[in-house]
Amino acid sequence: MNYRYSDYSIEQLHREIGELKEKAQKAEQLGNISEVQINERKMQVALAYTLNPDEFASDGVYQLKMEPGFKFKINYVNGVFAWGHRINLLEEMYEKEEALPISLLGKKVAE
Repeated sequence: MNYRYSDYSIEQLHREIGELKEKAQKAEQLGNISEVQINERKMQVALAYTLNPDEFASDGVYQLKMEPGFKFKINYVNGVFAWGHRINLLEEMYEKEEALPISLLGKKVAE
């Protein structure tokens, strides 16, 4: 099987996301937490390829879908990954730059 999501069609991506979701649910039932996390990460990356990176602006601040209260300030977007810094509940920006699939970004926060 070809594992370059950039080569997948939208239909193939949705099928892959469904399969990964199933694998994650089975792993969860078996109590295999690390396998759940691996499949969820793969699912987020596959999901990112269904989105338009141009809709995410450099210097934009977005809510983080999986972490309520946390935000993410984008420095730049490279492919389907946003590079930037997390912002915690106290509005403190983390020093370490990281890359997140754009699928983890929620609504843009009004500045």
